[in-house]
Amino acid sequence: MTQVISAIISGVLLALPFCDGRLWIFAWFGFVPLLFALRGVSPKRAFLFSYITGIVFWAITIYWLVHVTLLGQIILILYLSLYFGAFGFIVSRSKFSFTFHLSPFTFFFIPSLWVLLEYLRAHLLTGFGWAFLGYSQYLNLPIIQIADIAGVYGVSFLLMLTNVAIWEMLLRVKGQGLRVKERKIWLFSFFVLFVFSLGYGCYKLSSFTLYPSPLTLKVSVIQGNIPQELKWAPGMKGVILNRYLELTRGAAIDKPDLIIWPESSNPGFVGEDEGIFREILDSAAFVKTPVLIGTVIKEENDYFNSALLIDAQGEVAGRYDKLHLVPFGEYIPLKKMLPFLEVVVPIGDFTAGKEYTLLGLQRTEVRFAVLICFEDTVSKLSREFVKRGADFLVNITNDGWYKDTSAPYQHLSASVFRAVENRIPLVRAANTGVSCFIDTKGRISGRVAEGNKDTFITGYRSREITLNKSPSIYNFAGDWFVLCCVLGACCGIITKIFTKK
Repeated sequence: MTQVISAIISGVLLALPFCDGRLWIFAWFGFVPLLFALRGVSPKRAFLFSYITGIVFWAITIYWLVHVTLLGQIILILYLSLYFGAFGFIVSRSKFSFTFHLSPFTFFFIPSLWVLLEYLRAHLLTGFGWAFLGYSQYLNLPIIQIADIAGVYGVSFLLMLTNVAIWEMLLRVKGQGLRVKERKIWLFSFFVLFVFSLGYGCYKLSSFTLYPSPLTLKVSVIQGNIPQELKWAPGMKGVILNRYLELTRGAAIDKPDLIIWPESSNPGFVGEDEGIFREILDSAAFVKTPVLIGTVIKEENDYFNSALLIDAQGEVAGRYDKLHLVPFGEYIPLKKMLPFLEVVVPIGDFTAGKEYTLLGLQRTEVRFAVLICFEDTVSKLSREFVKRGADFLVNITNDGWYKDTSAPYQHLSASVFRAVENRIPLVRAANTGVSCFIDTKGRISGRVAEGNKDTFITGYRSREITLNKSPSIYNFAGDWFVLCCVLGACCGIITKIFTKK
């Protein structure tokens, strides 16, 4: 019973930073109760205890999904918790990690295993790159700067490493843990790694920059705040359109270089509601400012979740179709083979885009890329866009599905990491959510807000962004750190096996 309680406590502690990003400290020791629960138990029980931790963690973290689908939420929680279960099972099977005296290898094997499981979760079955351990630190700016070297996985590794270190020190109090000589080696290694990460972060946050850029761009973001139940309601198209046109005229007073509307902000379908689309084009020409809009585009029997760039003359200057669709949200996997799956989340059936399209502004050489909705959780998309020459990233989204919950802030955390990983500015425009500006160091500014509230409000915000994109190891080498974790864990296991023999 004690082990079950420990597993539940871990699930709660790990979920707290995702309920409120200011509680990031709990991620540094949230795994400790679970690690105690796993010590000395069979692999089956280790799987069970870890699975319980996963269920508690995911039930708290994605509680907001119930506003979209209860059945889908339950299925997703049960599936995602399997990664926690696999973690406990593998750690327990690796008996060399849980003998009376711990091996120094344990402290690198466990974090490496967790990183591998996060990577698999982000890619299997189209992937779910949400609520990584590293994302819990998006407000802890000094620590997350190492993301430009190792990505969010590097931050996850450091957090898990610290959890294991705290666990070892507590074991030592009980007369267990590492032997004295091994403990000194381990503590020195941990100290060096932690100090390097913190020192590197402080250096990056300093005002000094190796690649200064005088080029700035003024951008306005629009937050329409259209309730989800009214988004496609009959008779609401005119009301929604007028709200966006009014906000656009207000933003145009600031004389921005670009005005950004959120995802699916066009209340009609391009290719179907041409009268509405014509009004949007005329509005861009009236304010003499390029406008980026989120819209659904219909082409014969296909529907695309897209972003259209309209130039200052009211003509379409570019189009991006969403590449990474959300399963059960924008398409139904295996729909023809298993038609009953359509009842899980009966939202839509979109066609995925095929090209990494960059959009450009007239009279400048500035190019930018659009990440629609959850695409900012897919790190490889941002990397590829930046490698192709994007000077800044734009995330347009609609987090109104999830009501007034922690979901918009969990989504925001992914955008912060994409900016830091690639050392590139990122601008967010949400129907409701967090519409803001993120600089290359992950600092959030210019929120569309009323007082302390930045969700479920209507408004716009204009701000200058500095296009000081600089090279990053992560953008160049990608997920090399994950590969190192895999190779290190495998080599350690093989070495341990042969040493025992």
